[in-house]
Amino acid sequence: MRHFANLINALETTNKTNAKIDAIIDYLERAPDEDKVWFIALFTGKRPKRNVNTNYMKEWALEITGLPLWLFQESYSSVGDLGETLSLILPPPQEKIEQSLSQWMMDIVHLKDKTEAEKKEFVLNSWNGLDYTERLIFNKLIGGSFRIGVSDKTLINALTKFSGQESSTLMHSLMGKWLPDEVSFKELISAENINPDNSKPYPFCLAYPLEKETEALGNPDEWLAEYKWDGIRGQIIRRNDEVFIWSRGEELVTEQFPEITEVIKNMKGNFVVDGEILAVKENKVLNFNELQKRLNRKTLTKKMLEEIPIEVFAYDLLELEDNDLREKPISARRAILEELLLNENPKNIKLSQSINFDKWEELNDIRENSRSVNSEGLMLKQKSSPYHSGRKKGDWWKWKINPFTIDAVLIYAQKGSGRRSAYYTDYTFAVKNEDKLVTIAKAYSGLTDKEIMEVSKFVTKNAIEKFGPVRTVKAELVFEIAFEGIGFSNRHKSGVALRFPRIVRWRKDKTVDEIDNLEEIKKLIQ
Repeated sequence: MRHFANLINALETTNKTNAKIDAIIDYLERAPDEDKVWFIALFTGKRPKRNVNTNYMKEWALEITGLPLWLFQESYSSVGDLGETLSLILPPPQEKIEQSLSQWMMDIVHLKDKTEAEKKEFVLNSWNGLDYTERLIFNKLIGGSFRIGVSDKTLINALTKFSGQESSTLMHSLMGKWLPDEVSFKELISAENINPDNSKPYPFCLAYPLEKETEALGNPDEWLAEYKWDGIRGQIIRRNDEVFIWSRGEELVTEQFPEITEVIKNMKGNFVVDGEILAVKENKVLNFNELQKRLNRKTLTKKMLEEIPIEVFAYDLLELEDNDLREKPISARRAILEELLLNENPKNIKLSQSINFDKWEELNDIRENSRSVNSEGLMLKQKSSPYHSGRKKGDWWKWKINPFTIDAVLIYAQKGSGRRSAYYTDYTFAVKNEDKLVTIAKAYSGLTDKEIMEVSKFVTKNAIEKFGPVRTVKAELVFEIAFEGIGFSNRHKSGVALRFPRIVRWRKDKTVDEIDNLEEIKKLIQ
């Protein structure tokens, strides 16, 4: 655990990618293979389920320290993170537990079948044998909140540098179904004996935002244009009569789309299709908020299946009858995909529309009107391009329309975590609804460090009420908020939900009387 704690500390204290890669390699050179497997599992989201109630952890810490509840709550409000607060208030350890990461993880996993008394004994003994940083990691691991600011790309680059393997091989190996207690580090790194169950997806080919004039791309005849849809990018896999649906977020979502699974099962052969999963009704693509109602549900009612039907707009064919097609140009892959869909004619699976154009000016007009079909803009793909692993500049571009923007006022603020735990960085904004203010969105990004410090000072001086870590502030600071989409929502007080809201700029030139009105904002919904 000590080496792992040192790694986390090194990663948290730098924002430089190369420094993070060096820290990961240093850890891999020191750690035993069992710990390396758990390291990869934790960094790729394969955390064990929470087996200890965090409310109990708080109660046990209060028993040990004798702190009154109000003081703990004040400390929690200031720190903003439960695991960190517990680590800070606990007394220094009386012992030193020298145990590997893999041993800790197996102990945490096995807590599932323990009694509350046994769980308490384990937690208290652990706290008494770990220093502050180790305790913090332990609290997050056992409480199910362990997250680390390292991208998949950075992790893959570090593993590539350490092992000498190709990044595509490593990415392919790590994305499938595997359990840390059932695979060795050697098998994982060399991609041996991983995913023997037909479910393995390919690394997704990703696009860069287009930030130059389309004329710079050259001859329009060399490019394929499609609509960019706001759904769930997925790979639909059919191998040996089994069907798997993977999201781009490396989540197996097969059970969430039974109608698609059933259609694919009834098809013939083996293939891997890349496409967009969308809510489509009466040939119209629905708002993403409608699709969101279908996600992460344990049961899908017949009513929901009827009200929010699902279709896949197929972009690409990556594999056919065990043949990897990714090195073929997309023009060839698309032709094979079109033939496959034509022969099978699967319900709910359609070929993504190819947009015909002769000049870039024509395409720009189509892009400007893409919201009329609930699209985010266009995708441009060079017809000769292979299917890359990850991003490669020059072959695929996403040409999105400009985001919506509104002016809203800050009404709630909460401190951040980690390096930002001393500042108010999490904001809630409101707009006018007749003579009242109604919350419209939360945003966490878009301000400079200097602006964050300014806002924090304002919140400290102008806080009206506090609810745990949240502060109600005087409605005075106006910000321009950008977002990709908007739809009606019963889960929000305003009745609408914004897609990917973020702060564009601090409107110091505007007052609260000039913020936008809710009824006008609703008119943006298609």
